[in-house]
Amino acid sequence: MFNFLQRIGKSLMFPIATLPAAALLLRFGQEDLLGIPFLSAAGAGIIDNLGIIFAIGIAFGLAHDSNGGAALAGAIAYLVLTSAIVTINESINMGVFAGILSGIVGGLLYNKYYNVKFPTWLAFFGGRRFVPIVTAATMTVLAGILGYAWPPVQEGIDTAGNWILNAGMFGVGAYGFLNRLLLPTGLHHVINTVVWFDFGTFTDANGDVIRGEINRFLKGDPTAGPFLSGFFPIMMFGLPAACLAMYATAKKERKAVVGGLLFSIAFTSFLTGITEPIEFSFMFLSPVLYVVHALLTGVAMMVAFALDIRHGFGFSAGAIDYVLNFGLAENPLMLLVVGAFTGVIYFAIFYLLIIKLDLKTPGREDEDEDEEGMAAGSTAHGTDETDVKAYQTIAALGGTDNIVAVDYCTTRLRLTVKDADRVNEKELKRSGARGLMKVNKTNVQVVIGTAVEFLADAMKQRIASGNPPLDQTIDFNAATSAEEQPIAKEILPEDFVMPIEGEIIPLSEVPDEVFAQGMMGPGFAVVPTGNTVHSPIDGKVVSIFPTKHAIGLITDTGVEVLIHFGLDTVHLKGQGFDLLVEDGQLVQRGDALLRVDIGYVGANAPSIITPIIFTNLTDQKLDVLKTGNQRQGTTSIIKIQ
Repeated sequence: MFNFLQRIGKSLMFPIATLPAAALLLRFGQEDLLGIPFLSAAGAGIIDNLGIIFAIGIAFGLAHDSNGGAALAGAIAYLVLTSAIVTINESINMGVFAGILSGIVGGLLYNKYYNVKFPTWLAFFGGRRFVPIVTAATMTVLAGILGYAWPPVQEGIDTAGNWILNAGMFGVGAYGFLNRLLLPTGLHHVINTVVWFDFGTFTDANGDVIRGEINRFLKGDPTAGPFLSGFFPIMMFGLPAACLAMYATAKKERKAVVGGLLFSIAFTSFLTGITEPIEFSFMFLSPVLYVVHALLTGVAMMVAFALDIRHGFGFSAGAIDYVLNFGLAENPLMLLVVGAFTGVIYFAIFYLLIIKLDLKTPGREDEDEDEEGMAAGSTAHGTDETDVKAYQTIAALGGTDNIVAVDYCTTRLRLTVKDADRVNEKELKRSGARGLMKVNKTNVQVVIGTAVEFLADAMKQRIASGNPPLDQTIDFNAATSAEEQPIAKEILPEDFVMPIEGEIIPLSEVPDEVFAQGMMGPGFAVVPTGNTVHSPIDGKVVSIFPTKHAIGLITDTGVEVLIHFGLDTVHLKGQGFDLLVEDGQLVQRGDALLRVDIGYVGANAPSIITPIIFTNLTDQKLDVLKTGNQRQGTTSIIKIQ
């Protein structure tokens, strides 16, 4: 459970990073400052939608592969829950808690069903497409339950609020404590509404009766402010000091990463009084700190009450409201004294608790604890084939100290190393590599095949953790031969058609050593004159590179075909390519796969020559039957037997 809460907390860091700018826009747009509704609306667009933002962020963070499908599931979960529950009881408002719950459900359902398989006639709804469906169904049931279970919770909060209003100093302290403690559920708005807009009455000079702590304070009621004053020391001094403590205790190598975030959210809290970015940054990572924060808020409220300090705000207890309402306050300078002590206390307590209890605050998270992700396909280092291959590849490249950067394209690793002479080509090939190219003294390329993306990701994880020893080894040669023996791969001349109009040239004429030398396998190349790539076979799409310039297909006889449009087109990052199919889709000869802006690609890539490679042929022979210019759809191009 502790690790699970940490993952929720870490998943919130990305949406939290958007809040400081939103808070500043919201505050500066208010009528008592710049008075620009456009700015306020821009900031409110984020602040008022924290529920769905957190739903998306948590679901995305919980997904084992950080896939956008999980984010969609979180959003759908939130929309279904909040839309359905009010039909049972229109007074229900679950606030941010609805987003947190939706994100958890969406993320967990994604991890459970992202790879579910259905019969052929239902295959379209399998895999990730099924996740939104099951999420919507689950949240519909959950909304029905909460529609009846949540009102008693909300009623309990109302009852507690009525006691708080009539309990003097202890009531003020209890209000401060519950105000922060209930923030994650959104129920703090319930007691805030009672205190800020209903509590107490005051008759102004015009004879109008004013209700509510905020309204009475702004209208000059000398008794108003006790339920507002104590927030100033917390928001202006306490929570910024907590940020300083979290920065001071962050891991040395992560200080630069979290420093900017912590400074921005601390400054936002001091200036505007908007504290959610700080509180959500440690609320789930270290719940004990959040309880301490809630208690300290209650204490600050009681101290301000005892010192007869009355100050208030129109928006929140930040420096802006402190200055704007200074003339209406009583003993406002004492708040600065209380605030200074509050800052010292926050820093000391947060620092000591984080160090002594080894609490996981921003910058101290365990980077490799992704347990549910492990369950999706591999366990810790050294328990699956890709991880073993990653370990052996790193070793053959000269170890982690020789590797500067790891990147990849469709079929090969692109590596920056300190010394290319330390790379052992023989060991690379033993680990499954098909070839090695030493571009210069610090850049090498290792030909892997269409599974290069998975290997690169595994290598990056291992390099980050120092490439720890393997728990087991795998005989890749034995595995490869075992896989290849039972497959009788063949393509008859009439079963393969020209994928795009253009000139067929031998593979040896391709100006790229990997393709020209047949490292990826036999094949041919096309100098295209058409702008649409069609499927040359009846089969299935088995891989689409993220930058859309390469597509892998497989026939029902097991022949793998790679269509790689242009050379070094990976650097175009998808520009100039319009994908017409998706991964896993069944295709027939002549189906359009990819539309290309020939002019753009030709102007921005080294070449538009398009290799057609058969990547898994072993004992089979490939004969290229035609050369020269051929129309798309022409048969008898090649023969494999």
